[in-house]
Amino acid sequence: MGDLVTASDYLPTGYKGVLLVLSVPGLYCLMVLLGRYLKRRHGVKLGYLHHLFSLGVAIWVPAALFDLDFSSRQHVGAVTVLLGAIFVIALVDRYVWDLYFQQRHHVRVPKFLSEVARLTIVLVAIFLVLDIGYKQTIHGLLIAPGIAAVVIGLAMQDLMGNIISGMALQVGKPFRHGDWLMVDNRYAEVMEVNWRSTRLRTIDDISIEIPNRDLAKATIVNLNQPERRHAMRIPVNIDSAAAPTRVKDVLAHAAANAKGVAPEPKPKAYLKNFGDYANEYEVKFWMDDHGAYNEVCDAIRTNIWYALQRHGIKIPFPVRTVQLERPARTKQQETQSTARIILRQQTLFKCLNDDQLDTLLPRGRVVHFGRGETLIQQGERGDSMFILVDGEANVVVERNGSPTHVAALSSGDCFGEMSLLTGEKRSATVVAHTDCEVVEIGKTVIAHSLKENPELLGKLSELLARRQMETEGIVTANTRPSVAEAKQTEYQATFVDKLRLFFEL
Repeated sequence: MGDLVTASDYLPTGYKGVLLVLSVPGLYCLMVLLGRYLKRRHGVKLGYLHHLFSLGVAIWVPAALFDLDFSSRQHVGAVTVLLGAIFVIALVDRYVWDLYFQQRHHVRVPKFLSEVARLTIVLVAIFLVLDIGYKQTIHGLLIAPGIAAVVIGLAMQDLMGNIISGMALQVGKPFRHGDWLMVDNRYAEVMEVNWRSTRLRTIDDISIEIPNRDLAKATIVNLNQPERRHAMRIPVNIDSAAAPTRVKDVLAHAAANAKGVAPEPKPKAYLKNFGDYANEYEVKFWMDDHGAYNEVCDAIRTNIWYALQRHGIKIPFPVRTVQLERPARTKQQETQSTARIILRQQTLFKCLNDDQLDTLLPRGRVVHFGRGETLIQQGERGDSMFILVDGEANVVVERNGSPTHVAALSSGDCFGEMSLLTGEKRSATVVAHTDCEVVEIGKTVIAHSLKENPELLGKLSELLARRQMETEGIVTANTRPSVAEAKQTEYQATFVDKLRLFFEL
């Protein structure tokens, strides 16, 4: 087989340089004119880089054709191929994405797919330059940086995951640009799918960026597939007295006349539930553009209000049944009420009227004692008395060093009143036999009552004097009236002085 003969073999060597010099301007002008034609007549987006590409073609093509070898020929060819990749990208963007898909077939290609195509064209150009121009095989290029690629891959797991997920979304096509999705219980329109994430826009024109990796795992609710017309629902509460058949007709007719509602299928109304104060209905309607959802719902609700008014159907207000009850008496109030009854039966406090008792008892303190606890101790100073409201207690007196049980107290008994009125020491010990509930009336309570009612001083001193006389056995049938009266006067004066001194009156 003979050697391949080229056109440059028939030209003298001196003419090759002349032909190169003459062909470069012509070829450059031809490439520039081609670029202007594509730009003006077909809308191909070419910039200043096209001039560099034209110049590279004008130099490299004649050099390769006439087999002219110069020092920078290899580099000029490499730059020309890379610039040629940009030229091819501009042609693909215009003729493939814009003219073929968008204008002819009315399909808007996602930005993500066009970016993948651009990257592929650039990588192919780079591999061609390295393989043909610089004799670097692709196999060698992939083995050399293998370890670095593993390290970078580990560091870019999230990014690569988002890229791969984005490619999966493009292949599976669960949604397209302009589709309305339900994401996190919010409706949003797909605006862009890029390398890392998918950008959505809500009805309120708020942008949401969702990583492709997360979106690929989520359950995607697409309102525009299999077609853009989709159904939505609006709840309405209607008076339960209105006939359901009549209500459903009124609601469906009102929704059908609302602006933005699709004429077919026609709106429908359903009786959903019987509520506490109203019947719950649901209006189902169809719409094409979910971006107008708020306006469509407003139009439907407005029409429903007027329609219900015309037909005399009420929209009920929420109804609540409120039960008013008088507050129950507190435990303390019940205890004080029982103590009032007990105190009224005591001779010592019969001199107090109802108003004075009602003033006295609320100032008392309700006290609880457990079984075995000591309520008062013999020989201690005392300035209070106790009303036993509930429980049982034992009275113990210590005589000659040994305790003696002298009495038993139960509900309704009082003790400690002498120490309260005179400040004398406790004459006995009282121990709780069971859990006891008592009302303690202290010195300050009685002092407050004595200051508010000075006449009580004479009554209390008279009662204390009579009790002392009974204790000493003076008040008997054989006692002469003059003697009893004299003792009464003496003891009463003594108790008046003690009361005044003790209560600081």
